Amino acid sequence: MHLIKPQHPHISQLMSWFTTAQELKQWSGPGFRYPFDRCSFVDDLNIDTKQSFVLVSQESRMLAFGQYYLRLGKCHLARLIVAPSSRGQGIAATLIEKLSAAGQIELGVTQTSLLVYTDNADAVASYTRQGFIETDYRATHIPAINSLEIRIEKFDNCLYMVK
Repeated sequence: MHLIKPQHPHISQLMSWFTTAQELKQWSGPGFRYPFDRCSFVDDLNIDTKQSFVLVSQESRMLAFGQYYLRLGKCHLARLIVAPSSRGQGIAATLIEKLSAAGQIELGVTQTSLLVYTDNADAVASYTRQGFIETDYRATHIPAINSLEIRIEKFDNCLYMVK
């Protein structure tokens, strides 16, 4: 398995994995439009501002999707999802391992973080098995510099996890 940049067919396949607004929100977080069309989906995916990848098999079959970007000095993983037909096979662990390794190198950091809804028990359990630890998001902020106030983001019903 290896990571590649998503192409048009990958985006179409990714879109097919969401059939309800709740499924989409649990994956994407707030602000993703539903119902969506190809244009709104690509726009909301923020491919231009977040490194986006698909995990493919040796046969080039799309197994998973994920993104990373720099957040609070960590490689922050976002929008992680495994193809519905491939769940329960350890693919999430491979996706996270490969995204974290690539992101930490590119971003020059040594830690990885993510946000997950508290009611997404399968994802929380998976991240915990992979060594992520729930952390107080507010405690991770860098102190204000030159009296500039740093905005504290609030994430309702979410866990901030760090590895």
